[in-house]
Amino acid sequence: MLIFETHSTSLDNEAGLASGHNDVALSMVGLKQAEELGRRNADVPVVAIYCSDLQRSYKTAEIAFAGRDVPIVRDARLRECDYGDMTQVKAEEIKQARAQHVSSPFPNGESYEDTCRRVKSFLDDVSEKHKEDDVILVVGHRATQYGLEHCLKGVSVHAAVTAPWAWQPGWQYEIKGSRA
Repeated sequence: MLIFETHSTSLDNEAGLASGHNDVALSMVGLKQAEELGRRNADVPVVAIYCSDLQRSYKTAEIAFAGRDVPIVRDARLRECDYGDMTQVKAEEIKQARAQHVSSPFPNGESYEDTCRRVKSFLDDVSEKHKEDDVILVVGHRATQYGLEHCLKGVSVHAAVTAPWAWQPGWQYEIKGSRA
């Protein structure tokens, strides 16, 4: 099983900016949220934690699982979409532009199909490293979750990207039988 958690609140989140590949720190609220993530998953038998190599993701994992003997692996394939020239614009601008960039890259960035290919590559590798009954936890970004929805549940990239999105305390996926 794969449990997906979003990174905790960053300084850009609080400012209403879309970070993309900008490596922004967690806010004070985010630090507390990371601790809560750890408490929420204290009894979950996680064998490995994977996170993007952006600090808002890996710091969330490090804080949440401090003191636990679980490897935390940074993987750039779990990054947020690269918004290119639109990095750090108002998050509302990215929200309005998402559907236009399912297949077509953001100017000097990437498309959501590109991000899904990264997630698929990650899933292929992870499925070879872990047993079917292992529980792994992934700390990532919205684009990471779009890729999981597409690869593991067969949701079209367009539907994943344009569906209403709301934070929740973890999403669960079965890794076996990746469909993408």
